Parts: sequence; C-alpha cells; structure tokens
Amino acid sequence: MIPDYWRQAVQQIGREDDVMARLVARYADVALTSRGDAFSTLARSIVGQQISVRAADTVWNRLLAAVGEMTVGSVLASGAAGLSGCGLSQRKIEYLVDLAAHFRSGRIVPEQWQDRDDESVIAELCDVRGIGRWTAEMFLIFNLLRPDVFPLDDIGLQRALSEHYFSGEKQSRRVLVQLGERWRPWRSVATWYLWRSLDPLPVLY
Repeated sequence: MIPDYWRQAVQQIGREDDVMARLVARYADVALTSRGDAFSTLARSIVGQQISVRAADTVWNRLLAAVGEMTVGSVLASGAAGLSGCGLSQRKIEYLVDLAAHFRSGRIVPEQWQDRDDESVIAELCDVRGIGRWTAEMFLIFNLLRPDVFPLDDIGLQRALSEHYFSGEKQSRRVLVQLGERWRPWRSVATWYLWRSLDPLPVLY
C-alpha cells in the first residue's frame, strides 16, 4: 500500500528542481512500502550493514533457511550456533541475538513508537548492540514510513546527491544538509527517489 502522504510529497518535491522532477516521472509506478514487522525489518537492516544489496539478499535468504520464519523466538531458539554458516560475521550474529533479547524482555515495544518523534525512536533503537543511527534511520523510513528522514550517513544517498547536483564532486555534510532542506518535510521520499536513480529495484527492509 502506498503511504497516504506519498502523492502529496511527490507533487511537492517534483516541483523543487529538474532532477527530482525527472526521477519522480521515471519511477511513477513504484513507491515505498512497509513490510510491517518491526523485528524482521531491524534484523534485515543489521544483515545489510556495510555490504551490497545483492550480498545482503544472499545472506538474508540463507538466514531464513536456517531459522525458518524470522521471529524473536526463532532467533533465540537458534542461538549464535544456529546462525553461523549463513554468511554473517560473528559480530552480526551477536547483534541479532541481542536484538531478539530486547524484544523478548520488553525493552523494545514497537507499539509505543507511533506517537513518538523520530529522534526519540532513534535514541531507543541505538541502545541495541549493532544498531547505530543509519540502521535506526532505515527503520524509520522502511518500517514506520516516517516522511522526513534524511540519512546522510548512507553512502548511496551521498553518491546520488554528488552525481545529480555536484557533477560527481564530493561535498561536505553541511552542504548536503542545506540541499536537503528544499525537500522538507518529505526528505524520506526524495531520498527514496535518489536511491532509485542508482538502483531501479526498490530496496526493502
């Protein structure tokens, strides 16, 4: 299901500059959708850290083959030993087990996030081992469908901004933040289209 805000966001960001207008037109038939399950989304984000989308998909499929359905219970039942051999580093295995433990103990309760602002959700998620700001921002974009996240730690976003707006030249964070202000309060949507310009296949977390 296309988020309620998407059409309004597309109309606004498509008016801001020619680059975004072209991207919106090019990918008019697709939009961001949420998988819905918080635990699976966070687990997939951990798996995808610092590796390519293709490699992450391969590891994720091996992980699903090992644990079956991706749930808190299946990860805890498998334990670190059961997750080995999937292509995950030992550290990522530890992160997944710790994430599951947070859900099981009630230290993470996704139902409480809907009425909270982005920064407070990011702060809570960053208390989990292996979840930094990038992973938390991916969660806000892909699971909670928050409309105004601008994940400047993301290499893909940096690359797309550089290619489309600065002739391939790397820019300071301050300059990129300033550029992003033109798309507020729909920076998540602008980011999604910039990602599409690098990889036309939508990323799902």
